Amino acid sequence: MANVNGIKNTKSGEKVLDYVLLVIFVGIIFITVYPFLNVLAISLNDPMDTMRNVNFIVPRQFTVSNYVYVFTQNNLGKPFLMSVVRTVVGTGVGVICTAMIAYVLSRKDFYFNKVFTVIFIITMYVSGGMIPEYLLLTRTLRLGNNFMVYILPGLVWVYNIILMRSFIEGLPTALQEAAKIDGANDFVIWAKIILPLCTPTIATVALFVAVGQWNSFMDTYLYARELPTLQYVLYEIMEKATIKIDPHAATEQMKNAVSPLSVRMAITIIATVPILVVYPFLQKYFVGGMTLGAVKD
Repeated sequence: MANVNGIKNTKSGEKVLDYVLLVIFVGIIFITVYPFLNVLAISLNDPMDTMRNVNFIVPRQFTVSNYVYVFTQNNLGKPFLMSVVRTVVGTGVGVICTAMIAYVLSRKDFYFNKVFTVIFIITMYVSGGMIPEYLLLTRTLRLGNNFMVYILPGLVWVYNIILMRSFIEGLPTALQEAAKIDGANDFVIWAKIILPLCTPTIATVALFVAVGQWNSFMDTYLYARELPTLQYVLYEIMEKATIKIDPHAATEQMKNAVSPLSVRMAITIIATVPILVVYPFLQKYFVGGMTLGAVKD
């Protein structure tokens, strides 16, 4: 009987633990999802109602006036196209350059391997500063209002180089040696052997670079206002968003009024949706790349 009671108590304890863990996990999920649902609800809620209380996850008074305001303030077609082009081109070129540098640094026969690795890592902690960068891009390289100002400054990220180099170092060296015996040069080995095996890490790096390119607007503000991107135009709209209500005719105007908070939330959703659409297709590669390409240094 004692053993039976002990087994029952153990099972009861396990059930209680399961319920506790379930509650904890549900709480974590709620805490994680709530901010996004709140932003989405505010963007679809009446601005005047939002001003009374911003803590909700379902629109109390549904409206699309906030999105109408955003899309009618400026022509978003060309800025959107500019953002897409800079994201596609910047991501493609950035991944290729990152993969090339990572392959070189992974080679054991490269004499300056450690020296260049240290130099790259130093740049992660020490920056030249905004003023030298501004002078370099505008006066020396003359990239002001030039599309290349979106590509060259962020061509490679050191973290991505280290991530991909670590992945390449984990690949069997016998593959490269066999290719060399067959007469393949370094470029052929990199293009036909290394790159196909680095698909998970390439997807991870591409996601990092694409998000950075898509979300960037400060470079447009500083260097290329004649080539506005979607993020910069949305930033300008957000800055201009104000409430203008005539107290003598408030009823009609309040229906069409917008608040800076509502516009800001609508802009956040507009800027986030493209990344949310792309991410599910890269998720499995992203997880694999982060796991297999873990930094070993």
